Amino acid sequence: MQNSAITKGLFALIGVLVGPLVTAQSGDIPRTEYGQPDFQGTYTFRTITPLNRPRELEHLATLTPEQAVEWEEFELRRQNRDLIIDSVGGAGYPPGVISYNNFWYERGDQTIADRRTSLIYDPPNGRSPRTNTAGRDRRQARGQMVFESAGPEGRTTVDRCLTGFVGGPPMIPGSYNNNMQIVQTRDHIMILNEMVHSARIIRIDSEHHTKQLKWEGDSVAHWDGDTLVIHTQNWYHDYNLRGMSKQAEVEERINWIDENTLDYDFTVTDALSWDVSWSARLPLRRSPDPVYEYACHEGNHGLIGILAGWRRYESMGFNGDGSPKSDTGTVETEEN
Repeated sequence: MQNSAITKGLFALIGVLVGPLVTAQSGDIPRTEYGQPDFQGTYTFRTITPLNRPRELEHLATLTPEQAVEWEEFELRRQNRDLIIDSVGGAGYPPGVISYNNFWYERGDQTIADRRTSLIYDPPNGRSPRTNTAGRDRRQARGQMVFESAGPEGRTTVDRCLTGFVGGPPMIPGSYNNNMQIVQTRDHIMILNEMVHSARIIRIDSEHHTKQLKWEGDSVAHWDGDTLVIHTQNWYHDYNLRGMSKQAEVEERINWIDENTLDYDFTVTDALSWDVSWSARLPLRRSPDPVYEYACHEGNHGLIGILAGWRRYESMGFNGDGSPKSDTGTVETEEN
């Protein structure tokens, strides 16, 4: 925890020293009729910079301009689905499970402006902490539930079109639909994510007093000067983004940099997953495009096929995924 505090302190100090160079003065920030900074509009947060620092770049916190170009070319080729041989697999996909053609992906083609090698800045190694025992046990239990797929609740929230992917909170860039919209009133902030078409209605309030738990957690916000601070807790289910428990807490901080850019900084704290918190930072870049409807129908149609196929394989003496019969196993999912 001491190292975490030191890292955040150094990051804050850097912000103080270079802040005037990258952040607008208070008088330059557009404001709503209520006097609050006006963040309204549509934004994209796509980038080729990964959340966790890749092992091959573990000795580099930032890239030179030349290295950034080389990295972009390398990653765009590595992740190009049209270049993956189906029988071999690649880019995280096992053989025979290659997804859409590369045309449909929207992962971004450039690193973030400061050329950091990871969105995570704390811990300083640029990688999320190791999952603790409680987190590993919960993930194992969840993995076994998905492996058995006894019913709809046994599948992932992604399969069921409920939540997941990049929508958050926190919002983390992914393969596509890295788009969102902000709408403000005097008492509420609305963040609409294109992925799964989820809309977070966030109260300007200092206390959580929800009586019904939510898939995306309960979010309240306040203004810290010109910084919008959003705090989320009280999750409905016990397997959230990247294995967070329902006891997790997420703090998001949004600042106005210029007319085309917002700074998005978040910290995840979850004692039932990690022994220390972790933080990441990325830009929200204004987009001229609207947020389109994400018409996810897998929960209505695909889920039936998944479960029917699972039962069919089991009747033939296999695991539900077609592998040789066993009592435990691992199923590749979008939430893994």
